[in-house]
Amino acid sequence: MCSTERSTWRSDWARGAAGLMGAIAAAVTSRDIRCMWYDNILETIGDTPLVRVNRLAAHVPGTVLAKLEYFNPGGSVKDRIGLAMIEAAVEAGDLQPGGTIIEGTSGNTGVGLALAAIARGYKCVFTTTDKQSPEKIAILRALGARVVVCPNDVEPEDPRSYYQVARQLARETANSVYLNQYDNPANPAAHVRSTGPELWEQTDGRITHLFVGAGTGGTISGCAAYLKERNPDVQVIGVDPYGSVYYKYFHTGEFDDDEIYPYVTEGVGEDILAGNMDWDLIDDYVRVTDRESMLMTRRLAEEEGFFVGGSCGMAMAGALQWMEAHGDQLDDNSVSVVIMPDGGYRSLGKTYNDAWMREQGFLSDE
Repeated sequence: MCSTERSTWRSDWARGAAGLMGAIAAAVTSRDIRCMWYDNILETIGDTPLVRVNRLAAHVPGTVLAKLEYFNPGGSVKDRIGLAMIEAAVEAGDLQPGGTIIEGTSGNTGVGLALAAIARGYKCVFTTTDKQSPEKIAILRALGARVVVCPNDVEPEDPRSYYQVARQLARETANSVYLNQYDNPANPAAHVRSTGPELWEQTDGRITHLFVGAGTGGTISGCAAYLKERNPDVQVIGVDPYGSVYYKYFHTGEFDDDEIYPYVTEGVGEDILAGNMDWDLIDDYVRVTDRESMLMTRRLAEEEGFFVGGSCGMAMAGALQWMEAHGDQLDDNSVSVVIMPDGGYRSLGKTYNDAWMREQGFLSDE
């Protein structure tokens, strides 16, 4: 390249660079600049995506969407209530600096509490049942919690139950608090503040139906309270596993001990009536077998790419069951949302394990 060509090239490059820098400067001044990092893990909770269910819901009217709560940092919807219950305990003076958080959990709430405890400087002791997957217990211990495993097949009032063991530990442990997610008002309040508004905003206020599997009652009651405040016509449908008392209680008002029997779907249904269940906000209830839940969980992964846990399969199976039976209440403008509470990694040893599925009778030997 001769000197004249070099001079021309440099001049062109300079003009191009100046133009590029001018464009960057204009872009910088035309938008609000903020840091692209978070101060701690708790700031990443919420704003989970809403994704269309394509293949599985192709036969029902309207739009069906999945709220993928496994995008939360702890992998479940319970991250939302973990922080909320801790903040409420601190505000009430029940939790002091360096104190111990005690809770009975099927796993997900414990993870949410453990994350918040790490960020805020607390210790955790959790009780759970031998029904829960080994992965859930391992995660809790990895996050620094002490975990006490209790028998599942006992009455709630039995001193060996995970409810009663948690209460006993709280009595015995200095500077501790038992948060009791089943009756703690901070649980549904977290969903009034976060999940409910997200559902409304992400659907631009077009949501018509919400399907939720309930355990403590926080998610279904909190979301329902917010959505019905914005639009009383939004229909909220609960989904229950066989072996839980909620379905029959909703339809008859009767608490029937005969409805209580073992089931394998984790984190949903109850053998008690949680104080956070606001039955007046729920419009209907369906129930789903363990087999239907597990097979639908696998279909969500294989056909939609949603790698979710067993309670998600239950919620989707129940939602589709209801929509198929009530097609006359749906049309092209219907927007139905199904809450997907957690991810599939905690279910690798069960739902996604062919040997376990065969042992349960959920898969054939073929």
